[in-house]
Amino acid sequence: MEPRNLELAKCLRRRLHEHPEVSNHETWTKQHLMDFIKTHTKLEIVDRGKWFYAVYRSGDGRSDENIAFRADFDALPMDEGIALPWSSKIPGVAHKCGHDGHSAALAGFALEVDQKGARKDIFFLFQHAEETGDGAAECVTFIRENDIDEIFAYHNGSGFRVGTVNVIDGTCNCASKGMAIRMEGAPAHASQPEKGANPAYAIAKIINAIPELTSPERNRGMVLCTVIRVDVGERAFGMSASRGELLLTIRAYYEEELGRLQASLEELARAEAERDGLKVSFAYNDVFPVTSNHKESSDKIRMVCREKGLPLLEIPEPRRGSEDFGHYLKATKGALCYIGNGEEHPPVHTYGYDFPDEIIETAVELFKGLAGVRP
Repeated sequence: MEPRNLELAKCLRRRLHEHPEVSNHETWTKQHLMDFIKTHTKLEIVDRGKWFYAVYRSGDGRSDENIAFRADFDALPMDEGIALPWSSKIPGVAHKCGHDGHSAALAGFALEVDQKGARKDIFFLFQHAEETGDGAAECVTFIRENDIDEIFAYHNGSGFRVGTVNVIDGTCNCASKGMAIRMEGAPAHASQPEKGANPAYAIAKIINAIPELTSPERNRGMVLCTVIRVDVGERAFGMSASRGELLLTIRAYYEEELGRLQASLEELARAEAERDGLKVSFAYNDVFPVTSNHKESSDKIRMVCREKGLPLLEIPEPRRGSEDFGHYLKATKGALCYIGNGEEHPPVHTYGYDFPDEIIETAVELFKGLAGVRP
């Protein structure tokens, strides 16, 4: 990577870090990235509202292959927590997942492609709202509209040796969704609970059933159901509870097993509600598909690492966290890999975390190899 391009990418990363924005509100971030591409390249830019992409054309007409690379740019609703020269200037919002680094690396890659050229048409997709799962669900139309043959992305990975490229075939990130089970009964005096309908017992039975529903004996891969919140009744000791809400996050290596867990929870909730005379309803948020790498694309990552001397490691099992990149991998072939932050680097979504600038060049060199950028 050209030294000036690397320095520009690092400065961009730190500038983005200073101005974080949460999912679906990334107006400054998106404009700043667009302005960076306009200022430093001749690439075509297509503005799609909450998101945008830039395009490099290899020559007249359609190239043999349209290849895309994606970066996300939203931040998290949490404080910075540590002192940095480029600390967040927005209280309660910080880039604690490294999306500032993902976008800076993609922008640095765009500089290299613009200056050196490539043998393929290359699309640089800058996406909003990864943290909530909304972004890729909205951007996936980009695949069909541009006849994208293959798409790649990376995520920074704490716990992996710094600068290593980590890859896996098949499931890379779990499918998951937030599940809300709401129950409504009838109030009663605390001395006469039999006169009302209290959802506490039904909710308790659902919680007690979780270990069996998620047990390894019942499932082919890992299945998790995490209790997020239990909210039953009011702080009024003279009343028996009449309303309750149970918030769960359900996740699994395989979407069919996630679907089976969801159906089992719904069936149990309906049965308990009917037994206790309750109304029950369900709602879902932050829905992420499984991110399943195509082996052909994972093998290209391996090949580029060997050719460029980038340290390559195999991920032993899928990552438990979810990634909305899975939407793209349902629409075309591609792969997501992890580039190591360091084995002792603080995990994402924690106060101690900051994206390590030294892995920007690793990401750019990997992308250059995948895109066939000229020396």
